[in-house]
Amino acid sequence: MTKTLGRAVIAASDGLDRVARALTVTFLCVLVVAVMIQVVARYAFDSPPAWTEELARYAMIWAGLMGATMSFKRRFDPAMFQNPHPRLAALAVGAAVMQSLVVLVYLLPILWHSVYGPGMNFERGFLLRHARMSASTLDVPTLVVAIAVPLMVVVILVHLAARWCGDPAGSVPSADG
Repeated sequence: MTKTLGRAVIAASDGLDRVARALTVTFLCVLVVAVMIQVVARYAFDSPPAWTEELARYAMIWAGLMGATMSFKRRFDPAMFQNPHPRLAALAVGAAVMQSLVVLVYLLPILWHSVYGPGMNFERGFLLRHARMSASTLDVPTLVVAIAVPLMVVVILVHLAARWCGDPAGSVPSADG
C-alpha cells in the first residue's frame, strides 16, 4: 500500500512536471513573440502597441514560476549536501529534513495568503483581490496571472512529497511518460 502510494505521488509529480514544461515553453514563446512585435513596432513604425508590454510581463511571470517548479523537480535548487560520503549519510538525511522545512516555511505562507488576507479575510486574499482587477490593456482579469503563484506552490509541494517517496535526485521524466 505504501509503495503504491509512493509511486502514485511520483507519477503525479512527473505529470505535473510535464504540464509545467509545456506551459513554460508556451509562455517563453509568447514572451519572445510579444517582445519581437514590440521591438519591430517601436523601431520600424514608431508606434508600439501597449498590449505587448503587458503580455510579455505576464508571460514572463508564468514562465518563471513554472520554470521554478521544473528546477525544484530536477533539484537545481540549493542543497546542503551533494553526494555525501557514506559516513555522512545521517547528515544527508538531516540536511534533507532541513531543506524540506525551509521549503515548507517559505511556501506555506504564500499559499495561505493566496487565499486569506489580513484577519483571515477571504475577500482580502491575493486571488480574490485579483479576481476583481483587470489588466490595463489586455482586458482580462489579473487572476489569470495571479493564479500562477499558488499553482507554483502546490506543484512544488507535490514534488517535495515525491522526493520523500523516493523520486530519484535530478530525475527528468521522459516526454513519453
